[in-house]
Amino acid sequence: MKMKIVFLTGAGMSVESGLSTFRDAGDGLWENYPVAQVATHHGWELNSDRVNEFYNMLRLKYKDTKPNPGHEAIASLENDYNVTVITQNVDNLHEQAGSKNIIHLHGEIMKACSEGQWGPGDYVIDLNPNNPIIKPGTLAPDGTLLRPFIVFFEEPVPRMKDAIEEVKTADIFVVIGTSLVVYPAAGLIEYVPATTPIWIIDPGEVDTYNITGELHRIQKGASDGMKEFIDYLKRTESGQSSVSAQSD
Repeated sequence: MKMKIVFLTGAGMSVESGLSTFRDAGDGLWENYPVAQVATHHGWELNSDRVNEFYNMLRLKYKDTKPNPGHEAIASLENDYNVTVITQNVDNLHEQAGSKNIIHLHGEIMKACSEGQWGPGDYVIDLNPNNPIIKPGTLAPDGTLLRPFIVFFEEPVPRMKDAIEEVKTADIFVVIGTSLVVYPAAGLIEYVPATTPIWIIDPGEVDTYNITGELHRIQKGASDGMKEFIDYLKRTESGQSSVSAQSD
């Protein structure tokens, strides 16, 4: 049976592909768009056209973005391991890189869904990548407004249960590009088995106060960090299990 590696990826995973994180100082998306207006359920109810305009803008920025070597490295592991990617990102770069088993916690930017039946398994469509625009007043087949397939603040995370079940059976758990402060995704750490090693790949500081088991840190970006992680896996397979990354 193949060893199971579960990845949790955040905004830092896609930075090398040219995507700003929402909270980056100076050029983060929230610097120019108030969260309450474009990323909350209340904001959608107040002005759905403004919300759609914001996500239309994001799609135009995202549509030509390509995966970076970090995404590709994760996908390459499927040849030898059972790999699940749980991502907080709404881009489709993991899919473009070739990963097959992906759980999008916060939705998918290149999809739309019915306002009246929000949730996986309900009415969801793929938007035209060449013209990924939701026009004002566009209706879904159920007669309600077509909305971004995004989990807004104030809404439940439909696939959290699926993510928890994957984490519970991980042989290795790898966190890339997320500070572990945004819940409920950050709470997935609590479901990692006590005997499962946790790897943190991030050039910055990550909140690890609630990690009590085996912990390894690679303070590098996604691409260089994944290269080091894969080198570790190769050494382990060959019986050379010394870890070059900083370990706690």
